[in-house]
Amino acid sequence: MSRLYTVQMLLARNPGFPEGSTERGYELHLPLTADGHLDTETWKARKADCTVRRFWHDESDRIGELIHGRHGWAFSYEPGEADDEPLFKLDGHVFRPGEYVTVRETDGEALTFRIVSVR
Repeated sequence: MSRLYTVQMLLARNPGFPEGSTERGYELHLPLTADGHLDTETWKARKADCTVRRFWHDESDRIGELIHGRHGWAFSYEPGEADDEPLFKLDGHVFRPGEYVTVRETDGEALTFRIVSVR
């Protein structure tokens, strides 16, 4: 069983954010394989420990969890799908600094985040 890692992702260059933003991002706690992929077997055994904190300038932090449902992987903050933030092809991502992850916000906008640390 893999241990949990803390992954920090910051908003990368996006429309309206030509330089990205250090004030908008996510801090994830998730299990990774030796090559940096999401360890789904450990996730199944430790779902409650696989958390996300969304931090956004001028907004309160949102605390949620990493879920997998019929539409794939997402961040979820409350029961039901209304607040879920789907993740684009999370199964194929390698979690290491410099890699990118796309998150679809609850308003439907897809934003790209750069992984800045994995510890």
